[in-house]
Amino acid sequence: MKKLNLGCGYDTREGWVNLDIAQIEGVDVIHDLNQLPLPFSENEFDYVLCSDILEHMHDYPRLLGEVHRVLKSGGTVEIRVPHYTYSRAYADPTHVRHFSIETLDFFVETTGRPYYFDFSFSTLSEIRLTFLKGLVKPLIAPLVNINRATLLFYEQSFLSGLFPAENIVAKLVK
Repeated sequence: MKKLNLGCGYDTREGWVNLDIAQIEGVDVIHDLNQLPLPFSENEFDYVLCSDILEHMHDYPRLLGEVHRVLKSGGTVEIRVPHYTYSRAYADPTHVRHFSIETLDFFVETTGRPYYFDFSFSTLSEIRLTFLKGLVKPLIAPLVNINRATLLFYEQSFLSGLFPAENIVAKLVK
């Protein structure tokens, strides 16, 4: 299984192709993600990790299109982005985007708007919210993450104001 870790920073992973803009120990490919296309062939990877990177991109849909291009059919991209209720999502001056659990629907054939982009993923196989450590995490996270309906209820109710989420973790399958 060939895996790509986009925008890895210090989170380099053994056995993966680690890509970052910075020349950090463990980075295999130095590349600016704002400069597309990605330096890889079509259908090259089985798994792509985009952890804490999309929120920094001015044109993240274009980057997702490139991820789609380099993924093999049936391949998965795992995405981790800050949830819009997370205070640090706004505090970080390098963040240019904020995300809801519905944001990634736009890139999925069955739930999105396939006319927006020239690519789409076949399914959203997983989506969940993470919460900061403390009392909220063990009490709220299991309830919020029961299913899609509970995630939507959380976002559309007072709960998201009372118990801000930290991240969205999602998996899209090509």
